[in-house]
Formats: sequence, C-alpha cells, structure tokens
Amino acid sequence: MLSPKRTKFRKQQRGRMRGVATRGNKIAFGQFALQAQECGWITSRQIEASRRAMTRYVKRGGQIWIRIFPDKPVTMRPAETRMGSGKGNPEFWVAVAKPGRILFEMGGEEITESIAKEAMRLAQYKLPIKTKFVALPKGQKPTQAGKSSSIQESNESEEASVTTKEDS
Repeated sequence: MLSPKRTKFRKQQRGRMRGVATRGNKIAFGQFALQAQECGWITSRQIEASRRAMTRYVKRGGQIWIRIFPDKPVTMRPAETRMGSGKGNPEFWVAVAKPGRILFEMGGEEITESIAKEAMRLAQYKLPIKTKFVALPKGQKPTQAGKSSSIQESNESEEASVTTKEDS
C-alpha cells in the first residue's frame, strides 16, 4: 500500500473539500483515464484495490499510471475512550480527490478503448466517489504532466531547426 516515507508533521487537520481540481486534471501519460466527479477521501487500500482490478483485467499488458498519492494522515481514537487526552494516533493515509482530478491513466500498444473502459469500470467499483471514463481524441498525444501540446510542438520544431543548423 502507498504511504509517505516520512512527513514533516505526524498529524494533520481534516481540512475542507471545496472547489474543483486545477492541477492534475488533464491526461498526461496514457490515452485513457479515470476522472473524479465529486470530492472525497480515497484511502491507500482503495487505490491498491483499484490498481489490482485494472492490472488483472488487462493481464499485465500496457501500462497503468496512478496519478494520486495518499499523503494525508487520518487519526483515530481507540474505542471506548473518554473525552480529552488529545488527538488520536494516525491509522491510515488518504488522498484528497476533487472534481476533475485524474485518478488513474492507462495506455500502451495492446490497450484498446474497450479493454480500458472495462478495466476502469472494475476500478470504479472499488472507489468511494463517482468517476467517469475519459479518453484522448484520436491522434492526440498526452500532454506530459500539464505541458500544453503547442509548447511541445514548438520545442520539437526548435530541436529540428538546431539539428539542421549543425548539419550545414
């Protein structure tokens, strides 16, 4: 299961889940993705269960990217404990998902849209929030962690012009 190696502070406040995801809301690595439709906490166990369901269905073909990481500790008090005596100990880790956030991505030569859709459907059942399947349009490449495709094209054209200058 996923958890941070170390953190600056052991305990965190619960926080509020408002608004939409402004980062991590575009497909960056694969061709198909699972996108959150509502706010919620996703535990490391749920992430692992979803990953296993997808991997089993695609028979370890293609590639799967997990785009969320459980970095928020959730504390709990022992059962039948009286009031007071401070905050409880960290019990598990969660990732905060906001609407629009890409949770999982999938891609590869042998992954078709129908295979990806079914694998993502199996993963959806393991998650506590509403999600939807999204796919890149035909012929479009992933944006590589938020870079826009126009910037990538300009970089590729610059690299091509540099190689032609060196050749002459």
